[in-house]
Formats: sequence, C-alpha cells, structure tokens
Amino acid sequence: MKFEVKEKEKYTIVSFDTEGVIEPSILKELKPPKVDARKGVVLSGRGPVWLYGFLVHFYHPTSWVATYDPRLGGAVVVESHSPGVEPGDVIPFEEVD
Repeated sequence: MKFEVKEKEKYTIVSFDTEGVIEPSILKELKPPKVDARKGVVLSGRGPVWLYGFLVHFYHPTSWVATYDPRLGGAVVVESHSPGVEPGDVIPFEEVD
C-alpha cells in the first residue's frame, strides 16, 4: 500500500493507493504517515470501509478528520476536536491531487 501526503494551510491530505485487493491482515503492520496533529486530515483513496475505519481511528488525535467525496467537491468531516468544525461539515477544495 502506498501513501502520499500533501500539506495545505489548514489540513493535510493523506491519499492512499491499495495497489489492488488487500486483506484485513494488512492492518496489523500498516504504518500510515505521521502528520501535524494541530491541523485537520483529509483521507482520500479507494478502499474498503474497514480501512477507512482504521485510518479515522489512527488520525483521531488530529484537529479533525474528513473523508474526500468528489461528488461534493470536498471532504466530509467525520470527527472533530476543533471548535467551529463539526461532523457533517464539508471542507471544500478544488482537488486532492
């Protein structure tokens, strides 16, 4: 599995590529990239729901976590420790690349 990190002013985009079919056992050794916990994190990539669950939990200490949804043109906040950013908010941005 490959990760790519892109820094933005208020959040970090963590994109991933599963490079094909993955098995749940991958979680036992998966090491997602470290990020600045003072900022939010946007997760982007095609993967199973259990992988997203793992990544949201991993990045829980950050200011907030959102998942990219291209249909909305942004990322949906799924958890937050930051006043003014709540689950269900859509963080707009032009594109993940």
